[in-house]
Order: sequence, then C-alpha cells, then structure tokens
Amino acid sequence: MRRVIIVEDETAAVVNLRSMLVNIDPDVEIVEVLESVAEAVESFSAHPEADVVFMDIHLADGDSFRIFQSVDVDIPIIFTTAYDEYALQAFKVNSIDYLLKPFKEEELRRALEKLDRLTASERASQQQNRERMVREQGDAMYTMLLRYKDKLIPVTMDDVAFFYTSEERVTVTTLHGDTYPVDKTLEALSQQLPAERFFRANRQFIISRRAVKDIAVWFGSRLALNLTIDTPERIIISKARVPEFKGWMQSVHTD
Repeated sequence: MRRVIIVEDETAAVVNLRSMLVNIDPDVEIVEVLESVAEAVESFSAHPEADVVFMDIHLADGDSFRIFQSVDVDIPIIFTTAYDEYALQAFKVNSIDYLLKPFKEEELRRALEKLDRLTASERASQQQNRERMVREQGDAMYTMLLRYKDKLIPVTMDDVAFFYTSEERVTVTTLHGDTYPVDKTLEALSQQLPAERFFRANRQFIISRRAVKDIAVWFGSRLALNLTIDTPERIIISKARVPEFKGWMQSVHTD
C-alpha cells in the first residue's frame, strides 16, 4: 500500500490526482490533503508517515519552497505545477520528479515507477540537495511568478523595491524600475514576505530595505522615505510607527 500526502490548494486538482492514483493503485492511502504553506509546515513538523508527497509549487499563501525554509521534509517529493519548465529550475534537483499540469495518468505512473526504482542513497541525496539549496540561498530563492500579458515573469525578492496598492490594485516595482501586477493584497504579502527584509510602511506601501535611499523628518514627527527609484506617491511613516521603523532599519542594516 502506498501512502500519499497531497499539498494542493485547488479542489479539482486534488480530485483529479486522487482519481488517477486510485486507478494506478486501488490500495493507495491518501494520508492528508494540505492546502497551504502554513498547513504543510504544521503537518510536516509532526513527521507524518508517508511514501511520497505530491506538492504544487504555487499555493494560496506562497510558494511551496517556503515550507522547506521552516521544516525538514524527509519524504520523497513529486512537484506538480501549471508553470512551464523554465520556472522549475530551482526544483529540478530537489525532487524525485515533477509533473506539468494538466498531466495524464501515464505521466503519473512513470513518476511513481521512477520513485520505486530509486535506491535509499539516491533518496537521501535528493533530500541533501534540497537542504543545501535552502541553506545556501534561503529567502533569496523565493521567486514570485507574475502573469504579465502572455508571459510569466519571475521576480526574486532581491529585485523588489516596493509593493504598492491603489484602487484595490496591487503592483510590485523592481529595483530596475519595472512594474508588474500582483494577484495578492498587501495584507497577504505582509504575512508572507521575510520580515527582516520588508516593512509595511503604511496602507499603500510595503518597502524593501535595499530600496531605501534616505529618510527625512516630516511634519508632526513623521518620516518621509526616499527610495532609489521613483514612487507613485510620497511614502510617509506615521509618528506612532517611527520607533518600529527605526528598529527595523537598524536590525536589517547590521545583518
């Protein structure tokens, strides 16, 4: 009997995968279905028993790479994704296999057969590769894949200058001055971004430490920030948040 964990936030994809797995192996056991990075971190922290994890790369609360930044996963992983191959480079050497959606039952069968052929040392090597990737590249590996016109644009956190919202529309602007739409709210982003690198300046902006050029004292003991690139409007830090902002700047600056 093969024990399976599914990390996927699309109900239709879960149903489809479950159906294919049962067709391939009627005795398969779906141990758990996890819908978010947060759920996965909590589950894997308890060291569940399973033979394989099917994991979507992009989840509702962030890329699944963030799971490995928070907890060790010693179960073989087969990634599933709707993104094309260029977007999978960071995952190739860190998984048993990957399946591009929509995949067919025969592709799933081949991935499972590949898993069954792996030796214990090969499985251990796969996990070591993933651990090394996390250790060496950490948050810098976190990449947002943004839909822009007919393309997917990868934007790494090192390239981000700020996130901005206006009229319920959120955009990200890079240090090079490129701006792309983001399908997330600032509230969601503030929960997902590395706190040591990004600061929620006000209701309109989340800024990157790398983009801060200088700081001016503004009216009413507030602060006005100047970034290395132009912003749609002036970034003001309220008087109540000045101590928090200064602490964040100093702690990041000394890292």
